[in-house]
Amino acid sequence: MSGSDSIYAIGAVSKQTGCHIETIRYYERIGLLPSPSRSAGGYRRYGLEHLKRLTFVRRTRDLGFTLDEIRRLLRLADRRERSCAQARDLATAHLRDVQAKLQDLRVMERVLKGMIAQCADGTLPDCPLIEALFREPASAAGLR
Repeated sequence: MSGSDSIYAIGAVSKQTGCHIETIRYYERIGLLPSPSRSAGGYRRYGLEHLKRLTFVRRTRDLGFTLDEIRRLLRLADRRERSCAQARDLATAHLRDVQAKLQDLRVMERVLKGMIAQCADGTLPDCPLIEALFREPASAAGLR
């Protein structure tokens, strides 16, 4: 990637960013990535800005941002005069979601450990773990 006028084929963009070719095409279809120009033969021709934007999208996806959140971040990034506060607010909301998921995962970990412990050495005729999975959790039973 030397120079701002470099042109890349979709395979090179895929390799450089770690995004699958179909994912790149999908991001184009949904508007996260602008459509590239085409060669005389109809091949996509990506530039450095495409690589930068795709890297941004890939990084935000790796951090668990939704496509809608990514759209909002990209709108902020595309504006010349932007406030860091809006990006911070979006990231703060996302962090709260991540923290809630972590809490849920900790509960799931405790439940699974307890279920696995009920299996003892695995020689019981009826498997307590499988039986526990057939039972409705106490928190869900009151919802019906």
